[in-house]
Amino acid sequence: MKNLTDKIFSRGAEALTDEELVALLVAEGLCDDSAVELGRAVVEECGGSLLGVAEQDIARLRMMSGLGKLRAMRLKAGSEMGKRVAQAKATTQSVIASDSDVVRLMESQLGALQHEECWALYLASSGRVLERMRISQGGVQATVVDCKLIIKRALELLAVQIVLVHNHPSGCVEPSGQDVALTERVAEAAKLFDIRLLDHVIISRGAHFSFRARNMIK
Repeated sequence: MKNLTDKIFSRGAEALTDEELVALLVAEGLCDDSAVELGRAVVEECGGSLLGVAEQDIARLRMMSGLGKLRAMRLKAGSEMGKRVAQAKATTQSVIASDSDVVRLMESQLGALQHEECWALYLASSGRVLERMRISQGGVQATVVDCKLIIKRALELLAVQIVLVHNHPSGCVEPSGQDVALTERVAEAAKLFDIRLLDHVIISRGAHFSFRARNMIK
């Protein structure tokens, strides 16, 4: 691995191609050329991008180009580390002023999931994000949300605004009747404590729906 090692130490990790980054993660026991060729094959099988690699589950990665269990595990761990760093950075710098800000903050977390998750963003009066909290996760079509849990955490944080965010794995971002009912319940419960439900945003890959933008939240 001398060539890749020399490159990363002399020019930095940002100088590596996508294929070379993958190669470093799966390189054990391989020479440079073999590792890079394996990295190239994996990236190509995942649609030609690192995003495609990151979106694969570990069982699928394991079968790609003969990666095997250990290399697939390392790739998945590397992808997850990058995702968590990006999410932590986004949270510490985030002020929510529009649904686009919500999408920017949460799309990497929710956009590619194959099951539904619902999150609450707790905001200060300035719109600064105090905390993100996953409040439920479910199957492919539905998740169950406890309104009491949402309001309880808002009171603990002294948050004055809440944004609900959840994903639709189907790709259709239009709200269901359950989504509308949930929005109404949380908004009414929050009002009792002078907390505002600012928005409810539904995210899918490449698309989103904002209740506030559609005038569905008063």
